[in-house]
Amino acid sequence: MIDRRRRIRLSSPMWSHVAIGLDAVLIAVCALATFKWYLGQPNLSPALAHYSVLVLAALVLMFAFSNNFNRSWRGSSLVDMLKPVVLSWFYTLAIITGWLFVSKSSSDVSRVWFGSWALSTLFAMSLVRLVIHSGLRWLRSKGYNFKMVLIVGTGPSSEFAQKSIQIAPWSGLQIQAVLAPPDLARFINTPGQRQPDEVWLCLQLGDRAGIESTLAVLRHSTANIRMVPDWFSLKLMNHGVSEVVGLQMLDLSMSPITGATRIVKQIEDVVLAALILLLISPLMVLIALAIKLTSPGPVLFKQTRHGWNGEMISVYKFRSMVVHQERDFKVTQACRNDARITPLGAFLRRTSLDELPQFFNVLSGSMSIVGPRPHAVQHNEHYKELVPGYMWRHKVKPGITGWAQVNGFRGETDTLRKMEQRVTHDLFYIENISLWFDLKIIFLTVFKGFTHPNAH
Repeated sequence: MIDRRRRIRLSSPMWSHVAIGLDAVLIAVCALATFKWYLGQPNLSPALAHYSVLVLAALVLMFAFSNNFNRSWRGSSLVDMLKPVVLSWFYTLAIITGWLFVSKSSSDVSRVWFGSWALSTLFAMSLVRLVIHSGLRWLRSKGYNFKMVLIVGTGPSSEFAQKSIQIAPWSGLQIQAVLAPPDLARFINTPGQRQPDEVWLCLQLGDRAGIESTLAVLRHSTANIRMVPDWFSLKLMNHGVSEVVGLQMLDLSMSPITGATRIVKQIEDVVLAALILLLISPLMVLIALAIKLTSPGPVLFKQTRHGWNGEMISVYKFRSMVVHQERDFKVTQACRNDARITPLGAFLRRTSLDELPQFFNVLSGSMSIVGPRPHAVQHNEHYKELVPGYMWRHKVKPGITGWAQVNGFRGETDTLRKMEQRVTHDLFYIENISLWFDLKIIFLTVFKGFTHPNAH
């Protein structure tokens, strides 16, 4: 029974080629169907050849992107399976649209057809993957298409690996055994013992003896051997694997703002900041007039703070305090009933309206709409020695709002515990940064992030 089930394998290169071919068929069929629906009989229309060039371009581009989404997705969720397809199709359409614009031939293509083709193809490719994902889950629930995983190691990373497999039965991964390195040889060489499909080494990074002895025992094994680094013994930021000048390296502390994430984040900031400034410009003019009429001094307050990668930036706010100069260039945090805050300034700070000029910082590229709030340079110098990972907040651009702010960690940080909680939330955001997370934070900011008891 076990042998019959083990013969069902869907991870060979052949299935990748089948998936590419199926996507090509879906792209072509959806193009033809929408053409016939909107423009009439395709075999009688001379425009078909012109539209065929676009379809051919889409096929070539999706083939170029195929390595991103046509691979084994065992152990990945449906969202992980669909996301690369959606992004690849989006990039394909963006390139085609750009080419139509540059070649001045966009007027030759029906926008209704193009939109219908884009949406129907995306729906078809997503539906096929949904069916495949559901089918594989059903097969694995019946005991087919599974892989046996032998875990070597008994530390925190081993416990995490076991828990991850147990809560993901849809992955088709089953734990064969959990062993310490000295017990591996006896287990592998037991007569009649089924050999594992995967061996996961859950050992500490410095356990050279354990790693070498394990690899020596497995030198004749055909199983996939993977290393699960003991990240849990270290506090790291966006750890992973990179290749630099041909060298495979473990990333211990890296910025997540690279590649597509950087492009998406930049587009998000520019588009949203421009729209928001357009909407709030009348309000900003009224606030500026009110400040000028109620308190002598400039309308805007400028302060130097650390930005992305620790670079110095100038952050703008509506002035909410009387003009003053602190001794020895210290920066004292605003507190409740602070005598320096003007009556209008108290209202602006309580409602976060004093932050509105920072949308100009976003347009200039020194800040982002969502990110860790920038602290005064003096506060950074103080807290970086007290809070682990404090300066990792500067792995991304500082933001107008952030995950810490919508969770209530804003305003005065009069205790070390408050700053630790703020930093913990900031680092969680950096580890999980995405467009959807940004939109969630913006949504929460609108409904509960502008006012808070700690804002003063």
